[in-house]
Amino acid sequence: MSGGETFPSENIILIGFMGSGKSSIARDLSTALGYPVVDTDSLVVEQAGKPIPAIFEENGEEEFRDRETAVLTELEQSGPTHRIVATGGGIVERPANRNILKKMGFVVWLVVSPEEILRRTAKNRERPLLNTDDPEETIRRLLERRVDFYRDTAHQEIETDDLTFPEITTGIVESARYFFSG
Repeated sequence: MSGGETFPSENIILIGFMGSGKSSIARDLSTALGYPVVDTDSLVVEQAGKPIPAIFEENGEEEFRDRETAVLTELEQSGPTHRIVATGGGIVERPANRNILKKMGFVVWLVVSPEEILRRTAKNRERPLLNTDDPEETIRRLLERRVDFYRDTAHQEIETDDLTFPEITTGIVESARYFFSG
């Protein structure tokens, strides 16, 4: 995989639960392909002028989801531009978002087990949905609610628990090459 390799004017979109590695894989894909990374959560924070936990606390989850949809709509309207798009874990909950994601490019679901999610997110207090008495139960409940949405949206699923970031990145690049050639 050489730096700067490109595909025909398309995006690679990463979806998956919080802690699945979307941001890290996005950076690796950016290095491999020379595409810029666009992170929907970062765009929401930038436009809101406050961090995600503050949005949840001051305005509620629905306001956050509205902002998320607005950011995604703006990305779609700007057209395909060879980007790596890392999304928030719950972006797939809205049907409109799932449709937009599928139209924007090659969608990869980074699948991760509840146990691995808990391990990866245990020390991070910036995840408002996990600030509960029983984060593991919250993870299981949210995953159960979202799994069909992830599956419906993704062109490819990658089980990430036992893979390294370079292995995941290589798999995505090869799959994207096939997807865009076909």
